[in-house]
Amino acid sequence: MPSIRPDDHVTVAASQVRASVTRLARTLRRESATDLSPTLLIALATIEVHGPMTPGDLASHERVRKPTVTRILGTLTDRGLVERTPDPLDGRMAWIQLTPQGRKLLRKVRRRRDEFLGSRMRALSPSDLSVLERATSILDRLAGGGEHDARANGSPVKAAP
Repeated sequence: MPSIRPDDHVTVAASQVRASVTRLARTLRRESATDLSPTLLIALATIEVHGPMTPGDLASHERVRKPTVTRILGTLTDRGLVERTPDPLDGRMAWIQLTPQGRKLLRKVRRRRDEFLGSRMRALSPSDLSVLERATSILDRLAGGGEHDARANGSPVKAAP
């Protein structure tokens, strides 16, 4: 019987984690109660956490090209979720930030997702809940977004969309 090399075990585990996280993300997206695409929700959340910011800053943060950000911001602006404010010192530049309606939408999406996930988690055993609580910090480290560092230092971390 062939033995499994440690690298093979890690590869299999990585595939299982990826598939599970993808399924959970897809399920939570369906529970969002909004017609905004995941791309638009992520941009909105990024602006909430890092804004006010310039469109170029958003493009850099999301690792997309400026024309893509222009389309995203056009949609978010048309829906009244973000507003552009001209830079008082440089008229060529604009700052983007959430409107109250944008903040309200993000709260609604998060609340719906949290309620859905909470209802599923209530059916878990205390042992499974404990494992999930420990797994969140591991998943944060795997995501590599730096949020786990802030959490480890006791700093508050903004919730994702």
